[in-house]
Amino acid sequence: MDREIADFGRAFEANPQAMLAVDPAQDRIIDANPAACRLFGYDRAALCALKMTELHPGQRPALIVFTEAVAAKGRYWTRNLSPRHASGRELKVEYVGAPLAGEADQRPRLLLIAQDLEELRRHSVDDEADHYVRGGIAEWQRVERFFRDIERENQLILRAAGEGIYGVNAEGKTTFVNPAAERMLGWAAEDLVGKDIHSMVHHSHPDGSAYPGHDCPIYGAFRDGHVHTVDNEVFWRRDGTPFWVEYTSTPIRDRGAVVGAVVVFRDVSLKREADDKLRAALEEVESLRQKLELENAYLQEEIRAESNHRGIIGKSAAIQNILRQVELVAPTDATVLVTGESGTGKELIARAIHEASKRSDRPLIRVNCAAIPRELFESEFFGHVRGAFTGALRDRIGRFELADGGTLFLDEVGEIPLELQGKLLRVLQEGQFERVGEERTRHVDVRVIAATNRDLKSEVRRGGFREDLYFRLNVVPIESVSLRERREDIPLLAAHFLRGTSRKLKTAGLRLTEGDARRLSHYDWPGNVRELENVIERAAILARDDRLRIELPETSTPQRLAPAAAEASGSLLTDEDRRERDRANIRAALAACGGRVFGADGAAALLGVKPTTLASRIKALGIAKTTNAEKAGSAGLRQP
Repeated sequence: MDREIADFGRAFEANPQAMLAVDPAQDRIIDANPAACRLFGYDRAALCALKMTELHPGQRPALIVFTEAVAAKGRYWTRNLSPRHASGRELKVEYVGAPLAGEADQRPRLLLIAQDLEELRRHSVDDEADHYVRGGIAEWQRVERFFRDIERENQLILRAAGEGIYGVNAEGKTTFVNPAAERMLGWAAEDLVGKDIHSMVHHSHPDGSAYPGHDCPIYGAFRDGHVHTVDNEVFWRRDGTPFWVEYTSTPIRDRGAVVGAVVVFRDVSLKREADDKLRAALEEVESLRQKLELENAYLQEEIRAESNHRGIIGKSAAIQNILRQVELVAPTDATVLVTGESGTGKELIARAIHEASKRSDRPLIRVNCAAIPRELFESEFFGHVRGAFTGALRDRIGRFELADGGTLFLDEVGEIPLELQGKLLRVLQEGQFERVGEERTRHVDVRVIAATNRDLKSEVRRGGFREDLYFRLNVVPIESVSLRERREDIPLLAAHFLRGTSRKLKTAGLRLTEGDARRLSHYDWPGNVRELENVIERAAILARDDRLRIELPETSTPQRLAPAAAEASGSLLTDEDRRERDRANIRAALAACGGRVFGADGAAALLGVKPTTLASRIKALGIAKTTNAEKAGSAGLRQP
């Protein structure tokens, strides 16, 4: 027995295969032979001091499965375990395991034989080479023909390939160049082979700046071992001209080591030129689309605008004077400044000028300067490019560019911030501007009509408005007169608004009576035409039995002397004085209505009281007995 143990010990030590005696239960290496020390890179003591799980980091489950299989089957092998060499590299081995004989009460111990798989591969190659050597000249000739055929096929493929192909070794020297690469680069293969090809065809960026070799993705393939694909660089021909290329640099490996790279490239100049033209066309289409969208949005906004008519309505002298001014200035490109109170129709004047001008086939773009936040004025006027400021997610066309070839109406121009007035002046004088965030200067041909309800002269004096901008805007001044200065136009305007409101509300039979017209004409209209339109629309909505219910502030009815006013005048009214005043007031209303009390054009409607109430007052005051003609009086009391 002792002799057998001694024989086993000598065989264990002398065996050329790496052998480990292990105790799986204790996760311990009991012993290792010299071959195992050479394979794993440890001395014997260090190797025996390791645990099996330390020799196979992260592989505990695989170790358990393997050792359990050896214990259960008596013999088992695996290639699923990869021990770690002392240098840190991972080994590829094949383990064969078997139980070690021992006492019955001892824990099971295993003998593992490790075979280096890379060494096995080398043995196979050497064996095959030895086979060829033993075969003699005939076998060598057969192998030579085989490789010669492969070489010829490779050359045919390289010559037939439409893409340029060349190879470089690990030093960056060219090893081969195919004919397609020769044609594209203008170099013969013999001029490139053995040379640093980067310095000959890849030395500069597209803008002409130097391209260092250490930044070259082609060389990067054999430095980092990864495939590099690039589609936005140029190669340089022998005559010094560049052409755009797409290329792929793939590393070449020999026995696991990267020894060079093969580069496949193609000339994409025509494709890139076509892409650039397509991109430019798409950008132009996008710009036109945005412009059309803005024009459409603007036109939709105009449809909803508060002024629902295009013409200027009226026959008063003031209106006729404005129309004459419009006819004179419309054919020119002169800048017009329309002034007047709010609601007097300044935008209608601007529209009339535009529609009578040679620019009428282009849009009239309206900008309400009072509704634009201070920080967005420049972007609204001139547009911006993507990324110019937070929230600028795409390019935006400004109102000046949108109005190119047409007319720009700057409503409430007095609200433009002082710091922006200089840029507005530049556009008016030179027709040039830059979008926010862009250096490119753009040119526009825009006719400007400005409007304001402010006194810009006073603003200039107090420093709130630039004097040079004021004079540049005020080339042709037009004043839009208030409604109270052209009272004869009120019935025409009211009838026009009533027709529009009737169409909108789909009501028929509503009409403006003579009494309604007189009531409207006696009112001062501080809100001007806009207020008149609102009053007519409200009257149409409240109408009952086809009769308008016109509601005006108290100041629209004949004025009565209030107690405070009587005290201020220094006299008090007696009861008889008050009755006489009422008689005079009613007589005036009857005279204005032709003695008629009832009806939409009767005195009751004019005075804003019920007809039955007015009839009672007439009877109580005895007005029927004191009228100039009893016929007129009786007619006034007679109901229709």
